Amino acid sequence: MTEEINFILDSAKEAMIGSVAHLEKEFLNIRAGKASPQMLGGVFVDYYGSQTPLSQVANINAADARTLTVTPWEKNMLHPIEKAIMIANLGLNPMNNGDNIIINIPALTEERRRDLVKQAKSEAEDAKIGIRNHRKDANSDIKKEEKEGTAEDICKKAEEDVQKLTDSFIKKIEELLAVKEAEIMKV
Repeated sequence: MTEEINFILDSAKEAMIGSVAHLEKEFLNIRAGKASPQMLGGVFVDYYGSQTPLSQVANINAADARTLTVTPWEKNMLHPIEKAIMIANLGLNPMNNGDNIIINIPALTEERRRDLVKQAKSEAEDAKIGIRNHRKDANSDIKKEEKEGTAEDICKKAEEDVQKLTDSFIKKIEELLAVKEAEIMKV
């Protein structure tokens, strides 16, 4: 195979790995009933006029499976952090005890679990669409190479390789979704 074709295949594989990594990151934000510091990953605090990630102004710990504690590095940040958690609309109720913020994670209802599974399926579908778009980009690059004089059989083989990559990454997404679904539905 030509150097250009190998480059196209490597680029497609890298992009597909990126899509799967993004999906794994999104799955971390979908809570499965137990407390995890990543649940507050999307919370931004007004820190002296700029929006700053919560993890940069406080220490976040999972005290147990149902409790998160947020300990700010500056005492005057307690109220802004509490406010930011409320604004983030995560369905969490922060309690300020003067030193840190305690967040009790409510047990998931059956309805909420179904909603989270729908959310996980939606994220997985978005990842699959990303994988297919990377396949389309790679195939169009291969077609350009064919027009520029690369042998037809080499291009056909490259397109088959792209399809194999696509199939393997879509299978990986399906596996990740099945694991996440089981984790969410487990009571």
